[in-house]
Amino acid sequence: MTSGTPQVRSDFRTIEDRVLDALHSSIEKWGLDKVTIDDVAQVSGVSRATIYRMFPGGREVLFEALRVRNLNEFFTGLRSAVDSSASLLDLVVDITVHATRELRSDEQLVAMLANEEAGVLRDLTVDGLPRIISVASSYLRPLFDDYLPREASGPFVDLLARLVISHFLAPSDHVDLSDRDSARQFLVPLVTLIEPVTEGATS
Repeated sequence: MTSGTPQVRSDFRTIEDRVLDALHSSIEKWGLDKVTIDDVAQVSGVSRATIYRMFPGGREVLFEALRVRNLNEFFTGLRSAVDSSASLLDLVVDITVHATRELRSDEQLVAMLANEEAGVLRDLTVDGLPRIISVASSYLRPLFDDYLPREASGPFVDLLARLVISHFLAPSDHVDLSDRDSARQFLVPLVTLIEPVTEGATS
């Protein structure tokens, strides 16, 4: 029986992903507020009973699992995309541009915002922002180790996350953070401001 345990866990994970994929596609089709466990069961081919066993608490726990998975996938892709940045300015520009483009290309997120579904706004602002910043810090802070001391990188990642999210929710007429040249011009003063501070702190 012991030898079969890893295979069972692997199967369980595959079923979990299938359920979360079904939830994602169901939200795209019917909207966040209208999706039910029955919809997810039908799309995924997984029974209601199995879904409730995997996600005790039902709909809210299932939605929370999808949010966590999406957030981790977002920052995993972001970190891979910027891992070869050659300077602090390049790193900041790469993070900002990639994150902004990914947010704008998320058709499900854009559609939900267009429908004014308040839950999505809460995920990006009041309720979800602390978690987004926490995950951003865990993924992105190590990328700043070559440029900033630890005590400076945390607040800087916090600021950068808030900047990107606020620009996504309310785009500016003066800067386009999805455009490298525009983003670089906008971010140069910010990076210039922090570099002398950190140099003084480490000297």
